[in-house]
Amino acid sequence: MGPTHYMTLSDAHRSQLLALARQAIEQGLAELRWVAMPSMELPPPLTENRGSFVTLRIDKQIRGCCGTLSASRSVSEDVWRNAWASAFADPRFSPLEQEEWGGVHLHIAVLSPLEFLEVESEAELIEKLRPNVDGIVVSRDDAHATFLPEVWEQIPDPTDFIRHLKQKAGWPATSWSPHISVQRFTVESFGEVNNEFPRVSNRA
Repeated sequence: MGPTHYMTLSDAHRSQLLALARQAIEQGLAELRWVAMPSMELPPPLTENRGSFVTLRIDKQIRGCCGTLSASRSVSEDVWRNAWASAFADPRFSPLEQEEWGGVHLHIAVLSPLEFLEVESEAELIEKLRPNVDGIVVSRDDAHATFLPEVWEQIPDPTDFIRHLKQKAGWPATSWSPHISVQRFTVESFGEVNNEFPRVSNRA
């Protein structure tokens, strides 16, 4: 069964999500604590339950990235929470400081519903991959790892893509297990240039 259909985000919807992400971080900087998203009326595409990832970059270097694979809340709420987490709760980085904020560019990836792929081998998975389109989640027992579609830009070879993903999950690169579960997804990907709405790309 294919993924559930969802509403495509217009440029205006994307701009609104970027504004929400920026507001979440600005309030976090101002109050030095978690601040819930204020109640507001939003158009239907922004009230659909969808997962998202929010990435902060300074001078093209990642400064934080957090996300949600499951569609457990509205995409607007999800972006708000992930923007705050990317700025202040990514364990790889110290919390964002006010003096850094002016140099931050935001990027958002809104996920399609996850789709299970029935595969019995690494070779079958590689054959089913759509380079530059698919994001992939691999899971086994309590371990899992995710690559967003943008990772294809750094790892364009499908075999390398999957083997790096397995290594990210903590498994040997060349191993395969019948207990590995594979899901794929696409994203609507957009971001700021010079803190303005901006450059937009579709990966769906």
